[in-house]
Amino acid sequence: MRGFAARFFINILILAGVAWMFPGIQIKGVLSLIFAGMVFGVLNAFLRPILILITLPLTILTVGMFIFVINALMLWITSGMVKGFEISSFWTALGAALIYSVLSLLVTLFLSDTGKIEIIRFRPRF
Repeated sequence: MRGFAARFFINILILAGVAWMFPGIQIKGVLSLIFAGMVFGVLNAFLRPILILITLPLTILTVGMFIFVINALMLWITSGMVKGFEISSFWTALGAALIYSVLSLLVTLFLSDTGKIEIIRFRPRF
């Protein structure tokens, strides 16, 4: 549970950072940010897997790059659902999704399920 809460709050911070980086994303208040993080998390948990399954041939054809379009669509839908979280265009959502995906991947790699930071070491095989 601690790991989930830590990832949730770090992802909210990533969302705030992405909004700071892109002038086309407006967040009006902390509550809008928290609610946008919650809606974005729910959409990613339930709608995203369905969209990935439906668009699997296109995702395979683009060697996985279409996933960024799906992530942008999740951000775009979130901006439509949350008052106070606005994205000006789909291209802004696509750029934000790219940055968000990379930063979220890094968090997922280094943060364990217990909420502790893990250092992953690769040992060469002899």
